[in-house]
Amino acid sequence: MHNLNKTIRCAFVKSLPVMAGYIVLGTGFGILLRSAGYGVALAFSMSILIYAGSMQYVGVGLLAGGASVLTTVLTTIMVNARHLFYSISMVDRYRNTGKYKPYLVFALTDETYSLLCDGDVPEACDAARYWFLVSLFNQCYWVTGSIVGSLLGAALPFSVAGIEFSMTALFVASFSEQWLTHKDHFPAVTGLVSTLFCRIVFGAEHFLIPAMLLITFVLTVFRNKNEVHDE
Repeated sequence: MHNLNKTIRCAFVKSLPVMAGYIVLGTGFGILLRSAGYGVALAFSMSILIYAGSMQYVGVGLLAGGASVLTTVLTTIMVNARHLFYSISMVDRYRNTGKYKPYLVFALTDETYSLLCDGDVPEACDAARYWFLVSLFNQCYWVTGSIVGSLLGAALPFSVAGIEFSMTALFVASFSEQWLTHKDHFPAVTGLVSTLFCRIVFGAEHFLIPAMLLITFVLTVFRNKNEVHDE
C-alpha cells in the first residue's frame, strides 16, 4: 500500500540538492528581469508558465531588446533543444503516469532529470506521484527565487554584470554530481567530447544542435550494441 506522507517526505528530501541552486538562480533571474524594467508579476508568470531557467535568462535580453516573434521562437528552440534528446530516456518511465503525465513532461528540467533519471522510487511510494512531487517541489523553489529576486531588485541596488553565468555554474554542479554518483562515465565523456568537437567544427553560434545529434547518435549506437551483447 502506498504511503502518501512518506511519498511527500521522500520527494522533498530528493529535491533538496536542487532547492539551494534554484532559489539562488531564480533570485538571479528575478533581479535581472527587474533591472530590465519588468516587475514581480512577469517574473512569477514566466516561472510558472515557461519554467526554463536558461531560456528565462535569455528571455530577459529578448524582451529588453524588442526581439521579433521569429527570433524568439528560433532562440527558444536552440536553447531548449537539449530537452528533446535527453527526455527520450523518460518516455517509457512516464508512459503510465496517468493524470501526472502532462505536468511531468512540462517540468522535466535538466536538474529534475538528473534526480529522476535513475528511476529509483522509495519503497511504499507511488512512482508517478513521487516523480510528480519531486518535479513540483523543484518548480516551487524556482518560482520562490524569482519572486524574491524581483522584490530584492526593486528594494536594493544590484549590479547584474555576469549574473547569467549562474546557469552555467548549475550545469557544472549537476554534471559533477552525476559523475560522482554513477560508475558508468561513458555518457558524460561522450557529451564532453562531442560538444568540444562540434564547438571546434561549427563555431560558438551553431554547435548546440549538431552536438546534441552527435551525442544521441553515439549513445544510441552503443546502447544497441550493449543490448545485443547482453542477449
